[in-house]
Amino acid sequence: MEKKRVLIIEDNEDIRENTSDLLTLASYEVFQADNGRKGVEMAIEHMPDVILCDIIMPEMDGYGVLHLLSNREDTALIPFVFITAKTDRTEIRKGIEMGADDYLTKPFDDTELLSAIESRLKKKELQKSMYTSTLTKMTNLFLDSHGLDELKKSFDERKIKFFKKKQIIYYEGDPANTAYLVLSGSVKTTKMTEDGKELMTGTYHPDDYFGIVSLFSGKEYKETAEVLEDSTLCSVPKEVIEQLLHKYPDIAEKFITILAQNVIDHEEQLLQLAYYSVRKRMAEVLIKLHANHSPTNCFEISRENLAAMAGMASETVSRILSDFKTEKLINKNAGVITILNLKGLQKLKN
Repeated sequence: MEKKRVLIIEDNEDIRENTSDLLTLASYEVFQADNGRKGVEMAIEHMPDVILCDIIMPEMDGYGVLHLLSNREDTALIPFVFITAKTDRTEIRKGIEMGADDYLTKPFDDTELLSAIESRLKKKELQKSMYTSTLTKMTNLFLDSHGLDELKKSFDERKIKFFKKKQIIYYEGDPANTAYLVLSGSVKTTKMTEDGKELMTGTYHPDDYFGIVSLFSGKEYKETAEVLEDSTLCSVPKEVIEQLLHKYPDIAEKFITILAQNVIDHEEQLLQLAYYSVRKRMAEVLIKLHANHSPTNCFEISRENLAAMAGMASETVSRILSDFKTEKLINKNAGVITILNLKGLQKLKN
């Protein structure tokens, strides 16, 4: 069996050599680089299966390495793990938003290191199988008419990209030049209120488009788009969509339907914020999530995301979920919510 390749990019010789010795004993083929620039060159030359990279290094830091490799088609999907002494949550979030797969905080033990690499390799194999099924799915998405076939081809010609949980796709205010189609996973869009609270404006699942409203209403994205769970997305540039809209009426009709549904959803959200009690709003959010995850009846979502969807404080979410659990409407365990009584949630009075 061919050995899996690991590239270590670390300027501390002791850490680099010790990590290399351990991985060699574990039957990995190991490559080493003592600065970021060399690390990028070796990644391109050897195409490792996993990259371990320090943040603070000479010539180019870890963020620079990740940025360069993420923007190359041949290295973009290589699992990337930061090894760093930094424990600041802002730094960690920065790395995750840029596309890092994991963090190992120095000093780490042998088990932590091997476990992190093994989990990344398993995830990479899963992505390969997803990619195959994704291509099959793309051929079946638009079968209604000639215009939609042209739209399908436009998406086919773009690179299919994998995004990791919590990765930012675009920020509010970024130039709106691309529309996205979800092939697998899920994405949320959010806006920040004046007092710094996050309000979730939409969630998108397989076969859903997002970024469309911003594309047609101005030069900037109106919301921030963030990955809720590992996702596969396909994109198409604004100019391509505009050309197709002018040429094919059925494509225009499809996007008008999307825009109309967006208006309806936002109007409903405003009415709920204005007139529904917090219990009723939370029930409506759970019902919507249940519909997206049917027929399993269960889904994983953070308290913060529930709060953003319902427009309430996280503490209020915890209290209501606890009440719903006591009332046997739901069950909640380790972040996973199971709907026990859907009709009870639907009949909940304001």
